[in-house]
Amino acid sequence: MNQDDIPLFPLNAVLFPGGTLSLRIFEPRYLDLVRECTRNDSGFGVCLILAGREAGEPATSAAVGTLARIEDFYSLPDGLLGIRARGSRRFRVASTRVRDNGLVHGLVRWWPDESEVPLPPEYSLLSVILERLLEQVGGEHARAERKWFNDATWVGFRLAELLPVATAERQQWLQLTDPLERLDGLLRCIPRFQAS
Repeated sequence: MNQDDIPLFPLNAVLFPGGTLSLRIFEPRYLDLVRECTRNDSGFGVCLILAGREAGEPATSAAVGTLARIEDFYSLPDGLLGIRARGSRRFRVASTRVRDNGLVHGLVRWWPDESEVPLPPEYSLLSVILERLLEQVGGEHARAERKWFNDATWVGFRLAELLPVATAERQQWLQLTDPLERLDGLLRCIPRFQAS
């Protein structure tokens, strides 16, 4: 199976395919990462931190992550670089190495994209909940075409981003390869958020 070498950015966050992430870049190793990705028109891997911190020594991160592609650069009020990146393909890290500058690189195996699966009627409540949440938070997904609210993968990924759950639970949903299994997990957690 083919493997690709990509830079990794361990974070206390889970990025889903199609999701966006805004980052404040200040460490030299991540400035190098942004330069490398821009020069090569490539992405970087976002993996959830399991042990360690975002800054300082390289952290231990989850083996499954999402490739992020930089869409925009901007200067933050404090003069630091800000970037906006979008999640694309998921991957599993086979091995890692740390470069001299502290940047972690991983040999990754790409996961196939999930097949389009129409949202089954028993999960239609999730589509309604997602629509209400997006009305409240706004953003680009709030303006999504109606067809996306009938796509099991898209609904699952967007709800997994928005529900107020622990990052470990988000990571479990990212690692599922069956969109209906993900929807089932999301449906089971909805009662936690209902007023008693």
